[in-house]
Order: sequence, then structure tokens, then C-alpha cells
Amino acid sequence: MCGITGRVAFDRDLTRSPEVIEAMTATLSRRGPDDSGVWVDGPVALGHTRLAVIDLPGGRQPMVARTPDGPVVLVYSGEVYNHRELRARLRDHPFRTASDTEVVLRGYLEWGEEIAERLDGMYAFAVWDGRRDALVLIRDRMGVKPLYYHPTPAGLVFGSEPKALHADPAVDRVLDTDGLREAVARVKTPGHAFWSGMRELLPGTVLTATRAGLRTRTYWTLSAREHRDDLPTTVATVRRLLGEAVARQSVADVPHCALLSGGLDSSAITVLSPAGTRTMSVEFAGQEHVADVNRPDADAPFVRDVVAHVGTEHRAVVLDAARLADPAVRATAVAAWDLPISMGDLSTSLHLLFTAVRETATVALSGESADELFGGYSWCHDGRPKTTFPWRAALAPLMTDRMYHPDLVASLDVGTYVADRYREALAEVPPGADVTTHLNLTRMNRMLLDRKDRMSMATGLEVRVPFCDTALVEYVYSVPSALTTFDGREKSLLRAAVAPLLPPSVVGRRKAMYPTTNQSAYVSAIQGQAADLLSSDHAVTPLFDTAFLRAAASAEVVSPVERTGLETYLDMAAWVDATSPKLDLN
Repeated sequence: MCGITGRVAFDRDLTRSPEVIEAMTATLSRRGPDDSGVWVDGPVALGHTRLAVIDLPGGRQPMVARTPDGPVVLVYSGEVYNHRELRARLRDHPFRTASDTEVVLRGYLEWGEEIAERLDGMYAFAVWDGRRDALVLIRDRMGVKPLYYHPTPAGLVFGSEPKALHADPAVDRVLDTDGLREAVARVKTPGHAFWSGMRELLPGTVLTATRAGLRTRTYWTLSAREHRDDLPTTVATVRRLLGEAVARQSVADVPHCALLSGGLDSSAITVLSPAGTRTMSVEFAGQEHVADVNRPDADAPFVRDVVAHVGTEHRAVVLDAARLADPAVRATAVAAWDLPISMGDLSTSLHLLFTAVRETATVALSGESADELFGGYSWCHDGRPKTTFPWRAALAPLMTDRMYHPDLVASLDVGTYVADRYREALAEVPPGADVTTHLNLTRMNRMLLDRKDRMSMATGLEVRVPFCDTALVEYVYSVPSALTTFDGREKSLLRAAVAPLLPPSVVGRRKAMYPTTNQSAYVSAIQGQAADLLSSDHAVTPLFDTAFLRAAASAEVVSPVERTGLETYLDMAAWVDATSPKLDLN
């Protein structure tokens, strides 16, 4: 797992300005704390920062293959889980390392852009093919690893994060109307990168830049197939596919662990992990129970049951209000995500958890994406007609426009924007697919994967997601809803698949969202910080309804929507401080 960046300009010699690619690469140092390197030749410059996981001494990048017709150079981020199988098929190539990186490079030499169809893993990489003066960008099927690009008059600029692109003087930091709409609506439209002119390479896509221009090709997409298996066969197949995914993703040459919340998803990953896998969980100081419709019970008792059942070496990371509310922690988390979206203490707590995990492990397995794939949310099985993105409807009390200035709300017309994006999303659903599952996987899940990637990679931690395994996703995506909710509960299929392996308490546990603190000291702290910010002359304040924020900052009892407003205000201010955007709202 690493950071990649680069630029191609067919109208100039980039060797005359090596400081640009060096600056771009430096922005990704947290993603790759173990090593870094750049490669510049004529119209192309590539940069890489490395987090060493496979073949620690042999996987240095940029990795170059010399051919009679020109160099082929790779910068690569992620993990290819079938690299050993591919290496066996490439036996005629002169391998010099045991890394999966070289497998990708040699695979490109053998199959060209069609290497994408042969890879199983999470990855984003770029290949400069000097034999034909072409830059090729490829992103994994589910969008686990991020990749952004910005077309230029004579090529493009790319990177794992927007901050890398912004280190190139050719890329302006402009937030336009649609970018701000995305931030306010929290919709994360596929391909949209918030910044004007910048794009996110879609999952399952190959982009090729040549002197003739840019060309994209989709090599994989979600599609519903006829499902002929009966319920017992389906349950057994899910158990097998998940077990195989966990086994493949547990391979590493560095210490690894499993993230355990005591819920069905993380407990399944834990029990299927190889013997000796350690576990980590997060708790909040003095918070034994959360009286909340999203969290009917606390994690700790269920975590203890799984640890006792499996016999793992376990550590609980306990977070207090002072750390969660620390402005420096917020600034770090916001800068890591690099996008103008606020999730309050959900992001800061995740960042602090990953920071603690990184003290003893370099790789962690996560239960992320199980809810989106197996229908873990209430809107997946409540039977209500859907007229917008279902998570927006479910979270409507927290996603109010009241926190923003009325003039801004009117000018953005967020309601129309969301309705348009929803119609576009529905038009993409393939025949025979479950609409809600498709929306979960192609919209909500990608935002959560993005947050997971940024919060973890900012600490130099690689987090793997077995529930995004291609074979598992393709199989479950085609299972009829009558089977996925056969017993009337959420995640019926997954529950049945792993029930024989888990403690009864976990099998029977109700769905609980990722934890958020209910510590009064945290709320008091963000109230004080918001009050201080309101008394300053901060550039972000005109976007907000100051009367709403002042009332929230002085309230004796802060409502959930007021807390969301305070956190959004503070996060947006931190994002502006980190990125210095230019607003273009015409």
C-alpha cells in the first residue's frame, strides 16, 4: 500500500522541472513512510511513496523494465492477492524480486492493458509505456484504492489524493458550485472529485493518455446473473467465498491484525482469520452503553465473547473526550481525507484508532462493506418506497440545511441536485439487480471506503476489506432479495453463513452503527471551539447560518442536528485552512 502521483505533458520536457514531481510526491509521505522515489523522462514524471508489505527489500518504485523499444515504468498502490498465480503464468519473464509490484509490471509487459482483467485485489496504478508514449491508469473493481486525475491541454496530472495534484502549479484549487453541492448534500457522485476540473477515475476503469488525447475503458462492472442455487447451497457458498477472501487477504510479510467491534461483520472476519491473528477494538472512556436507535447496545461485551471464543490476543483502544475534540486531531483527520465532507467524531475516532493500531501492526482486516453488500441497514428491508438515496432519507434529521446560510441554500438548490443524481443512479442499475444494493455499493460504500483509506493511510496502515472480494461481491449481488432476507432480519444470508462459527450472543446481536461518543465533555468542547470560531473572521463562516450556530454553541442541551452543525462548521473550517480553496459559485 502506497501513494502514487505523476504528470504527463506531451508538449514539454519535464526533466527541466523535477521539483514539481518531487513536491507532488512529498504530499503523499504519510501513505508511504518506508521509501519514496521519482522517475522523470521527457514528457512524463512519476512519483511513489512506499508502505512496505510484500517483499520488503525488493519492491522499490518507480519500477522500470527496459525494452528495446523504450522503458516501461510502474508506480503502484495496493495489493494483488493472486500475484503468486500470475507469477506462475509469467514464468518466461526474468523476475528479480518476490514483490506483487513486479508481477503487475511483468503482467503489463505480457498482456498490456488487459492485465486489469487478470488482477484480484485492491489497487490503483499507473504505467508509462515508453514503447508507444502512453500513460495508462488502472483502478480496482470496487474502488477500494483511490485515484484522481486532472486533464491538462497537453496531458494530465494524477495522484492517490487531490493534495498531490494540487502540488502541480497547473492545477488550481477551485471549488465550484457542483463541488459545494456535493459537500452539502454528501452524495459523492461517482467520478466527481469536488474540485473544479478534477475527476475520480471510476472503479473498474482503464484510462489511457496519448498524444491523441484521453481514452477510457470499463473492464468490470456490477451485473446481475441468474441465481440457481437453493438457500442451503447459497449459505454454504457465501461461507466458502468469505473464508477464501479472508485467507487471501491475510497474507503479508509484516505484522497484521483484525479490527473487531463485536458485530457480525468484524466477528466473521476475526473467526475466519488465521490462528494467531491479533484483534483491536475501539471504546470511549466512561461510556458503557449508548441509548441510541442506531446503537442498541455497547460493543465491549460482544468483543469479549469473540475474544474468548477465538482466543485472540486483544487490545481495546480507549478514547477520551479531550483527544476526540482536540483541534489538532481534527485538523489531521480533515487534511487526511482531503475532501470537504464532515463526519464529525466518526472520522477523528477512526483516525485515532488507526494511529493506535499502527503501533503494533502494518496491515489490518476490516468488516467494512458487509452492510452494503448483505443489506445491513434498515432501509434495505423496511419495504418503504424509495424516492431518494435511502441513507439520506434515514438520516434526514441530521442532514438538514438549517446549518447553512439561507442565501447559500437557495443558490445551491441542493434538492434539485440530489434528485438529478438519484435519477442518474437509478438509470445505472442493471436489469435484475436489487436497486438498494446497487445504490449502497456504488454510492454510499465508495464514500466509506474512501474515508477508511484516507484515515488509515494517513497513519501508514494498510486496511484490507474481504467483503469487497470480487468473487464474493459478484455472487451475492445476484442473490434474489427473497434469499438475502429469508428470515426477516438484516444480513440474513451472512448471519446464516457464519452462525456455526460464532458465539450465540454475536449471532443474535442487532445491527449497531460505528460508535460515536456521547461524552458531554466532547459536546462542551466543540461548543466552545465553535463559539471561538464565530468570534473570529474565518473565511468559512459566511457559508453558515450564524444564528443557528450561536444557538447551538450556547445550548444547555445540544440536539443531534445542532451537534452535526457544530461539527460540520469546525470540519469545514479545518478543511479550508488545509486547502485554501478558491470559491467559484457563479
